[in-house]
Amino acid sequence: MLLWITEWLAEHISVFNVFSYITFRTLVATATALFISLLVGPFMIRWLERRQIGDVIRKDGPEGHFEKEGTPTMGGLLILISIFISALCWVELGNRQVWVVLAVLFSFGVIGFLDDYLKLSKREKGGLSAKVKFSLQIVCALSVAIVLYQTATNPAETALLVPFFKELSIPLGWGFVILTLLMIVGMSNAVNLTDGLDGLATLPTVMVVGALALFAYTVGHFEFASYLQIPYIEGMGEVAIVCGAIVGAGLGFLWYNTFPAQMIMGDIGALPLGAALGVIGVLVRQEIVLLIMSGLFVLETASVIAQVGSYKLRGKRVLRMAPIHHHFELKGWPEPKVTVRFWIITFLLVMIGLATLKLR
Repeated sequence: MLLWITEWLAEHISVFNVFSYITFRTLVATATALFISLLVGPFMIRWLERRQIGDVIRKDGPEGHFEKEGTPTMGGLLILISIFISALCWVELGNRQVWVVLAVLFSFGVIGFLDDYLKLSKREKGGLSAKVKFSLQIVCALSVAIVLYQTATNPAETALLVPFFKELSIPLGWGFVILTLLMIVGMSNAVNLTDGLDGLATLPTVMVVGALALFAYTVGHFEFASYLQIPYIEGMGEVAIVCGAIVGAGLGFLWYNTFPAQMIMGDIGALPLGAALGVIGVLVRQEIVLLIMSGLFVLETASVIAQVGSYKLRGKRVLRMAPIHHHFELKGWPEPKVTVRFWIITFLLVMIGLATLKLR
């Protein structure tokens, strides 16, 4: 919306031509979302406290978490508000890929809201049943996957690219729909599982989506795409602006979510952020690279699968507690140490992912 104003002003004042550059609008979107998060955060915390919208701690969790009982939750609403306002101000509203990402954020945000609301209204950690939650996620993700497949205008948009190889791509056909479904639902739940410590899921999400912004920009830039030998997809650069909004919103939320957290993300934040990572990874055709950069989320998910599978098959646990961040807590690591070390791991994985742009 503000982009329209700057375009009109550019006709009269040349300095406003700077807003025609995607790189500049990405930075402005980041700053806008960050400003909104920092500005609205204190009001939202007080609003949540007045309505006693506080987190309910699982009784079988680490003892150090019991003191977090009642910490304002559903803070992910702050993230979504910041993202949507910033993105709608600075993106080209006629861009198809942008609306796909926003639709995923909105739909999974609704699912997360329903889950959080039921947990809080019942004062228990139940929320939506696993069957209902997965069914809703599958319906939303499948709808997006079919839309992307049916509206693809370039064969590269539905082919699987293999990193570190210049020309290796695998046509997927309708397999693209299945892959997209798995990426969106899988990443959504992976981030949700990781969101168990103050700031643990927030900064890794920011780092990964920041790297995806670079991929989106290069994929949407013909010359850079040609130089880096990756497929060029028209209009993809606008997705970088949405990524910038997510980065800004995430950093603003982290201001209040860092240890000890004043506000907790909740499913209303974790589910849509994870789903956004998944769909952006699909849009920029870097699913494998996304899984590399999101290694922390993959590890957290794998630890839960291993724990449940081992207990059902062998009657024994492989970890003291799953997800794995709780395992390290029970081994005596302070919560901030677990969080920061997992941040460092994510940073290294993101660097590896970015290296695939050149190492082909």
